[in-house]
Amino acid sequence: MNARGALGRYGENLAARRLAESGIVILTRNWRCRDGEIDLVGRDVDALVMCEVKTRRAGPYEHPMAAVTPAKARRLRRLAERWLERYGGPPPGGVRIDLVGVVVPRRGAPAVEHVKGVA
Repeated sequence: MNARGALGRYGENLAARRLAESGIVILTRNWRCRDGEIDLVGRDVDALVMCEVKTRRAGPYEHPMAAVTPAKARRLRRLAERWLERYGGPPPGGVRIDLVGVVVPRRGAPAVEHVKGVA
C-alpha cells in the first residue's frame, strides 16, 4: 500500500470509530459496485447511513469537506440506489448520506468532523 492509500485507510478507521461512538453500527466497509464505492455503510437506529470519508494532511490543501461537489453528491445518491437494489428497499428511517472529514496534522491528534445528511 502506498502512502496515499495508508492515509485513506487511517482516515476510514478513525471515521468508523467516530461513527460507532455516536451509535452507528457499521455494516460494511468499502462496498463496491459497477458505479463506484461507498466507504462505510451503517445503521443509525432505523436509518441506513452511507458515509463518504475524506482524509487530508494539514496544509495548503482544501478542507476535506470541500471535496463533496454536486457531481460527487449525485454519485453518492446513485451508489445508495444500487445498494438498495441489491439489499432491499429503504428501511423505515430512510437513507442518509453522511460525510466524515479527517485532517491529519504534522503533530498532535487528527481532527475528525462528522456531518449528517450532506447529499
